[in-house]
Amino acid sequence: MSFIRNERTKLAATALNNIAVATVVTAVLAPAASYLYGLSNPTLAKWWLLIGLAWFLAGLLIHTLAQMVLGRLAP
Repeated sequence: MSFIRNERTKLAATALNNIAVATVVTAVLAPAASYLYGLSNPTLAKWWLLIGLAWFLAGLLIHTLAQMVLGRLAP
């Protein structure tokens, strides 16, 4: 039975990690590309670094949560 539980745990960790990657990509890389191509509002560009850092840390936190879920694997 632990095999099924392990696979479900891996699936949950993978889902969390995918959410973490999506968070970083949409909240950090997309605005950065917009800024580089001159498509962003100059007022928002001042706050982008702080907001991007906050979302990056949120993605890192979700990724760490995924690693914690993997720590529950049965031997």
